[in-house]
Amino acid sequence: MLVVIAIIALLMAILMPSLRRARDQAKGITCRNNLKQIGLAFTLYTDDNEGKFPRNGGVWIVKFLPYIGGQGDEDEDYREMGIYNCPSYPNKEQTLDYVINSWKDGITEYIGYTPVSDFHRPSSKIFLADNEDGSWRPIIREERGLSGRGEFDVWRPQHLPDGAEGQRRVAKARHGNGCNAAFMDGGSDWVQAEKMTAQMWEPK
Repeated sequence: MLVVIAIIALLMAILMPSLRRARDQAKGITCRNNLKQIGLAFTLYTDDNEGKFPRNGGVWIVKFLPYIGGQGDEDEDYREMGIYNCPSYPNKEQTLDYVINSWKDGITEYIGYTPVSDFHRPSSKIFLADNEDGSWRPIIREERGLSGRGEFDVWRPQHLPDGAEGQRRVAKARHGNGCNAAFMDGGSDWVQAEKMTAQMWEPK
């Protein structure tokens, strides 16, 4: 009997790391799929709005709702959609697990709507990325009043994964040693933290 228990314990010790990796990989895939759907909503929205998209505050969250299954952009509760949640985000009370590109010049934030055409090589320009989960990051629970929530805007080098605690907004290690991101061409992919640069955010 003891031999059987020992064998089971050994097998569990061997299998658990693999199962954990498989679970984490599945969460990463779900997150990228979320970003890809938001990327599609981004493309459809810009097609309907003279090629422009909202770049600061929480305006984009509700504006994209009609393109991801919602009925409207004013009275729909975005929290019910589930698409703005990464399954790997530690605090499950957080209702917004992504941050948006509000980059202007690395010093000041862009306010308002921007033509996608301002971003050259859109396949290499980040639109959204995983939100950091440090103690300094706010938790959003409310349904309304998102337009003034600038804490989810990325517009300074200090907001990137190599930024210091207290300033970093893009997740440094949400999925392995990096994070997932949606790009201006509607695609999504994993980006290693140390390889994410300001050039991937700036409109040039």
